[in-house]
Parts: sequence; structure tokens; C-alpha cells
Amino acid sequence: MAEKKIRMSAKGLADLQEQLEYLKNVRRKEVAEKLKEARSQGDLSENAEYDAAKDEQGLLEAEIIDIEKKIELAEVVSDEDLSTDEIGVGSFVKLKDHELDEILDLQIVGSTEADPENGKVSEDSPLGVAALKKKVGDIIEVEAPNDHIIQMEVLEISK
Repeated sequence: MAEKKIRMSAKGLADLQEQLEYLKNVRRKEVAEKLKEARSQGDLSENAEYDAAKDEQGLLEAEIIDIEKKIELAEVVSDEDLSTDEIGVGSFVKLKDHELDEILDLQIVGSTEADPENGKVSEDSPLGVAALKKKVGDIIEVEAPNDHIIQMEVLEISK
């Protein structure tokens, strides 16, 4: 079965590639140096520093593999692919929460780029799923905790 593509912006992909380079070229050397130092202290069977460095190395390699997989599955969504007629991954949206009488400015992004505190909502989140394919004037309904339904009106869609 083919693995699901991970949609992201060109910047999101570039950020992942930059992070991968850092982990491979900087962090690997730092961890290798810690291992070398710990080994030089003699008996490895009771060497807590050696065990900690080995654990750190394992976590680092797992993170590298995870990022490489995300890059391999990346599907870049470009601005040219975006529509201002309906919400898609990469769209900037202005929503009005009628209950709180607030205007929200958000961007719908791929799951690897989600950063709710900075207005980047994952396409896989309840709000992201509810917003996809909606048009200006549509009402988005999102189920919140306690079976409360939040209704938001789409005011604007931009690239």
C-alpha cells in the first residue's frame, strides 16, 4: 500500500531539509564526541555517561529517520495551486466566530507545519478538516469538548 503523501509548503520542506542537515552534520558529531569521551573513562558496564550518550545517539538517529521519511513523502503545495474560491492546504482564511464575536486569521497547513499559537492550523485537525473545500460565506461547524458545536463563518480566503 502506498504511503500517504504529506502536504506542505515549499518553506516547510526547506525547514525540514535544514533541520536534517543540522542533525546529520552537527548533532551527530556532538554525540559521537560524547561517546568517545565516555568510552575513554574505562569500564563501560557501569558508565552512566556512556549509557546516556548511547541513548542520545539512538534518539538522534530515530529523529533523522523520521525527518527523512517526511521529506520522502512530501508533496509541496505551491501558491499557484491555491484557489481563493475554496479553502485548501496553504490557504489563509479569515473566520468569524459568531459566539465569541471574534475574527480569526489562520492558515491551513500540512500536519508537519502546524503551529496553532501562530495561526497555523493542521489540515488534519478538527477545524482543518471542517474548513477544507469551504467557500466565502459558508459556515464551518467544529465539535469542541463537551459536544459543543462552534460555528464560524468564512469571511475571506487568500493565498
